[in-house]
Amino acid sequence: MKTNCENFRYVEKARPHRDLTFKFYNDGKLVIIDNNTEEVIRPKDLRGDSRDFYVRKRIAFIKNVVAASQLKYA
Repeated sequence: MKTNCENFRYVEKARPHRDLTFKFYNDGKLVIIDNNTEEVIRPKDLRGDSRDFYVRKRIAFIKNVVAASQLKYA
């Protein structure tokens, strides 16, 4: 099975205005990269609007997985 990845870029509205790239893989893996420092960030290190962005995208990912499973087994 080929691993696909969806990339989302997000710039925080509050200081320190981190420029983040979220990589959501179809196997459930997640990588968050700070584009300025090229560091990998853990989801628990997110705050405020970037955490909200992450949660919304994760929920959308889960909904898509559930919908695909329902279609597959329906």
